[in-house]
Amino acid sequence: MACFPLLLRVLRWFNFPWLDLILLFWRGFFPCRTGFPMLNIALFQPEIPPNTGNIARQCVGMQARLHLIGPLGFGISDKAVKRAGLDYWPHLQLVQHPNPPAFLDWLGPRPPWLITKHGATRYDRAAWRDEDVLLFGSETRGLPPEWRQRWADHCLYIPMPGPVRSYNLSNAVALVLAQASLAAGLFP
Repeated sequence: MACFPLLLRVLRWFNFPWLDLILLFWRGFFPCRTGFPMLNIALFQPEIPPNTGNIARQCVGMQARLHLIGPLGFGISDKAVKRAGLDYWPHLQLVQHPNPPAFLDWLGPRPPWLITKHGATRYDRAAWRDEDVLLFGSETRGLPPEWRQRWADHCLYIPMPGPVRSYNLSNAVALVLAQASLAAGLFP
C-alpha cells in the first residue's frame, strides 16, 4: 500500500483517464487517506489571475480539487495564472463550471461551506469531513446573497481583529484549507 501514492503520481502525470474510478474503487477497500484529494475548493467567479494560480498551487500541495465557477474575470491560460501555479499546474485536479447553475447541478443536495465575512460560525469550529466543498467568493463581490441565505447554517467567517476590510483570497483559502484538512484527519 505504501507504493500507491507513487503510482497515483505517475498516473496523474500521464493524465490517466480512469484515475477517478480507480480512486473510488481503491478507497472502498483501503480507507487510507494518504495521496487522495479529499476536499473541494470552489471559487465563485474569481477575478485576479495570480490569486487563482496561488490557490491552484495550494490545492496541488494539499491534494484538493479546485472548482472554478464562471464566468471568470480572466482566461484560464493567462500567463499570470500559470506563473503563480508554476510547474504544478499539470498536477492540478481542476473542474470548470461555466456558470453558477452548472456548479449547483454538480453540487446536488449537499451543502457547501461558505467562507464569508457574513458567517456566524468561526471557520475552525466547523465539522469538516471528507469531500466537503469550501466555497469562496470573488475578490470584489464576495458570494451571492441568495447563496448565503440558502446555506445560512453553513456560513463561516475568519476572524479579523485588525483594521482590515478583508483578507487576500489566496491567503484565506490557504488558512481554511489547512484547518479543514487537519480537522477532517486528512493529513498523514
